Amino acid sequence: MTDTVRTTCPYCGVGCGLLVTPGGERTVTVAGDPDHPANRGRLCVKGAALPETMGLEGRLLHPVVDGRRASWEDALDRVADGFRAAIRAHGPDAVAFYVSGQLLTEDYYVVNKLAKGFIGTANIDTNSRLCMSSSVAGHSRAFGSDTVPGCYEDLELADLIVLVGSNTAWCHPVLFQRIEAARAARPAMRLVVIDPRRTATAQEADLHLPLRPGSDVALFNGLLAFLAGRGVVDRDFVGRHTHGFAAAVAAAARAAAPADACDLDPALVTRFYEWFASTPRTITVYSQGVNQSSSGTDKVNAIINCHLATGRIGWPGAGPLSLPGQPNAMGGREVGGLAGTLAAHMDFTDDNVDRLRRFWGSPSVAARPGLKAVDLFQAVRNGRIKALWIMATNPAVSLCDSGLVREALGTCPLVVVSDAMEATDSTAFGHVLLPALTWAEKDGTVTNSERVISRQRRVLPAPGEARADWWIVSQVAARLGFGAAFPYRSAADIFREHCRLSGFENDGGRDFDLRGLTGVDYDGLVPVQWPVSAPGQETRRLFGNGGFFHPDGRARFVALRARPPRAAVSADWPLLLNTGRIRDQWHTMTRTGLSPRLSAHSPEPCITVHPADAAAFGLSDGAMARIESPLGGIVMTVVLDDAQRVGEVFAPMHWNDRFASAATVDRLIACHTDPVSGQPELKAAPVRISALPVAWRGLLLSRSTPGTPDPGVVWSRSAGRGHVVTRLCGERPAADWLEWLRALCGPDGDWLHYEDRRQGIFRAARLLDGRPDVVFFVSPRGDAWALDWLGDLGRAGDLPPEGRAALLAGGVVRNNARGPVVCACHHVGRTAILDAVARQGASSLDDIGRLLGAGTGCGSCRPELRRLMAGARAAPVTAVPGTHD
Repeated sequence: MTDTVRTTCPYCGVGCGLLVTPGGERTVTVAGDPDHPANRGRLCVKGAALPETMGLEGRLLHPVVDGRRASWEDALDRVADGFRAAIRAHGPDAVAFYVSGQLLTEDYYVVNKLAKGFIGTANIDTNSRLCMSSSVAGHSRAFGSDTVPGCYEDLELADLIVLVGSNTAWCHPVLFQRIEAARAARPAMRLVVIDPRRTATAQEADLHLPLRPGSDVALFNGLLAFLAGRGVVDRDFVGRHTHGFAAAVAAAARAAAPADACDLDPALVTRFYEWFASTPRTITVYSQGVNQSSSGTDKVNAIINCHLATGRIGWPGAGPLSLPGQPNAMGGREVGGLAGTLAAHMDFTDDNVDRLRRFWGSPSVAARPGLKAVDLFQAVRNGRIKALWIMATNPAVSLCDSGLVREALGTCPLVVVSDAMEATDSTAFGHVLLPALTWAEKDGTVTNSERVISRQRRVLPAPGEARADWWIVSQVAARLGFGAAFPYRSAADIFREHCRLSGFENDGGRDFDLRGLTGVDYDGLVPVQWPVSAPGQETRRLFGNGGFFHPDGRARFVALRARPPRAAVSADWPLLLNTGRIRDQWHTMTRTGLSPRLSAHSPEPCITVHPADAAAFGLSDGAMARIESPLGGIVMTVVLDDAQRVGEVFAPMHWNDRFASAATVDRLIACHTDPVSGQPELKAAPVRISALPVAWRGLLLSRSTPGTPDPGVVWSRSAGRGHVVTRLCGERPAADWLEWLRALCGPDGDWLHYEDRRQGIFRAARLLDGRPDVVFFVSPRGDAWALDWLGDLGRAGDLPPEGRAALLAGGVVRNNARGPVVCACHHVGRTAILDAVARQGASSLDDIGRLLGAGTGCGSCRPELRRLMAGARAAPVTAVPGTHD
């Protein structure tokens, strides 16, 4: 296959179209698809870096049973026999599935059909529970269905955009590019960002409200009361299309003053309320800062209440819009991937269960909701679930209280893991590992945040014995005796059944309807927005004229009382930890961790601390710190930033035991869940922080992944260009550094080394076939080590004598001319940017882009560029100290 393929990006829920052209040796080139409605040719740096993740290193390429390679026949028999035995002995609820928003819709449909339709258990949940289940619950309470009313075009048509709990510039950068372009074209547009942190997104806002974490309901209750008091209510819409308005307003009016409840300047709150009241074209966009909360569903309904009250829903430029984090979170919602839903957006009613029984021809359809993710793993731990199948996700890292998850997996009689990667924190517990396809090898569909269904098409051949997830599940279904119901020969067969089910006995009372796609040319399917009740009848917006999906056709206001986070600080745990994503990584780094480009901006796990808190707890910028909660502890590097609220710290969610010794942040997060959605409160945990004494720091560059250092050594790992970068530190130096290093990397090769014991300096290198294979540097504090030069030194063949001297002399090592990377798209460092301002007269982002290329790619570095430029104008350019490049 050499032709360019139209497919879809495997990262966030924006659902960008890609043009991918395969080359030789599993290489590809990637460009944005100019015809795709989500991105119109734009790409973020993660999508652009996909070619760096195509290799087979670390891939699971054949089935594994009990740690040994097995045939597909043996592996599938083991899964089916294990599930059959558990069901016979303990009933269908003794088995469970934990699946993923990274599955394609066809994969999702088949596994949900097997679980709920034929095994008869609703114990199937998804990592999307951690991402957007509060949105599902809030939509369902308000609208009678899990329906997203609007579309991305509303971001460009709105006069006021309100971003709540969403660092869009970093987490959904293509949508932020669209917002930036719209603001440039219409300068009167206003952007409000509601977020405890002054994020890259907040820096670009016309108004930033740094509210107290978890106080969103109080803020939007206050807005509802303000709108009612000012008479900014669409009485006709409310009267004809809703219920519960008076009760919701009365509850909001009884609440405390929002500025006090949210710890905000009253003038800022009033300005936001006045802008909202006076701007008919207002869109409110929210993400994990809203959803990942013990009151996430209430937060969603507080936002929706304000849009229902003003009738600002389902019209161009107006409405609420949720942004999920996963590429096919929406597709999973469509097929019933959550434990509380059935396929085709149906919920658990007797009529719907009977409808599925008749459509699937199965008497065994589950009749009641199953266990949500947190409850599911607790049931595994206490022995209620005897067999668990995990697909395309890594719960040992990503789920709250990951220590509990690991304990549960370690005691479960049968753990099956379908994954593309062999060594994840979760596959370590698998009795059966099944090799699955990854994004470039898959064929199917995904649905993005605006209800657009897009094709994901195969670009590369399946490696080894890897197979599609739907095929694997169908094979197990056949072994369980259900083969006649799983006769699929292609993803197209599954999609057509999915479409037929959406229209089965659907007289317009269900929102999800793909009848118009039943006979479509699957291979040629172009992006289409549901519902599509007839060919060519896709729907852009819903609810502009009512038509909600409660039985009476009316939406529901929800009367709300603000509740604080379940996590509470105390004298013993004085800081509140917030978790989230960083700019260039995604989820647990299974894919993005392979990319040197994506590792350059934030190469090690860091805890962000306000300078006042750092002073109070004896921390300094760049120091190592131990962060502890009642559940455990991790170690990270301190970054000082006054963008944090005092009393709060922030840590990324991405690092795991493959990339760091002690940085899995969800070890610290208790499983407090929303009572309606079951979504855990991943955004809040009480912690304490203390300095970790470090006697030495080291940098290890190696062409292959080294062994695991001693338990007393703190380390983290990232991808370099042609090598692996390992950062290390410890409280005590090694007794013999060279022996320690040889034990870590192997003794072979020609070793060079230099040591100054008095100053605590050690340098060593290993040459294999005349090329540098390992270099290692130790100093008491660490240096501004450059990283790219190892690959450069080995490209010319044998290393000349002066090159050998440079390896140990330290001159090359300290030549950190580029500085830490700011623009990952074009690999532009901080020093070059500062120099362009100070010496080349750059005074705008356009100047920086013209001189260096920075900021002209995905645009997610533009806020940081502006901040650097502002600082450079106030001070002369100097060397950038103490930062590992």
